[in-house]
Amino acid sequence: MNSNVAISILTMAGLGFFFALVLAFVSRKLKVKGNPLVEKIEEILPGVNCGACGFTSCRQYAEALAKGQAPIDGCKAGGNAVLCALAGILGKEVKEGLKKLAIVHCGADASSRKKKAIYNGIKTCKAAGNMMGGEIVCRYGCLGYGDCRDACPFDAITIINGLPKIDKNKCTACEKCVIVCPRNIISVEEITTKNFMYVSCSSLEKGAQTRKACSVGCIACGLCQKFSGSIFFVKDNLAHVQYNKLADIKNKDEVITKCPTKCITLVN
Repeated sequence: MNSNVAISILTMAGLGFFFALVLAFVSRKLKVKGNPLVEKIEEILPGVNCGACGFTSCRQYAEALAKGQAPIDGCKAGGNAVLCALAGILGKEVKEGLKKLAIVHCGADASSRKKKAIYNGIKTCKAAGNMMGGEIVCRYGCLGYGDCRDACPFDAITIINGLPKIDKNKCTACEKCVIVCPRNIISVEEITTKNFMYVSCSSLEKGAQTRKACSVGCIACGLCQKFSGSIFFVKDNLAHVQYNKLADIKNKDEVITKCPTKCITLVN
């Protein structure tokens, strides 16, 4: 090998090594040290980056918590376990909150829905909703293609016979399903009492019209209002419930069984 070439190679290698040392030294000196509290908080958070806390990532939520700029109970995915752990390192007292759960206000599965056409478009609720409501007659009911299931980051929703079923043990009330549902039939409610009840219908049609579209829809007969002492009540052709007063109903079974279309649903 030519000596000049060898010298050039060695010189370049030496310079490379030298500059590498310089860069390593400068990097260490200029490195911004992270907040150890942020690191501890982030270790506690579930790391799913679901956005239910109002921040785009768990890291951002951790940074806001460390600065005292976010509520300690913001992590819906972590539930009470994460809340208590955060309280421990942040030196705050917390009380266990009420369980929150996603509720589907439609009880019509594929066998109950009456169809007006055969839908051959994209199999998503959003697409079907934009295409004259897809194939079902009811313009308020579940379309059944599972946009809510696909949006759920916790695998808490399954589609059974065209209707979403919520696993109350997996649901974190993150509201992802609420946001994506084009029919707005999903809500997140506080489970205020054992044997929680809700109305599994969203139709605002008059009773006769609802009957034509669905066999399990609310027909606004008022029996739930009568037997619940108006804790259930009818408004705009649809039964509603005062969730904060459900514990006052002592005859829950009667309220459920008296409903002629069985649209009063029980969460055990």
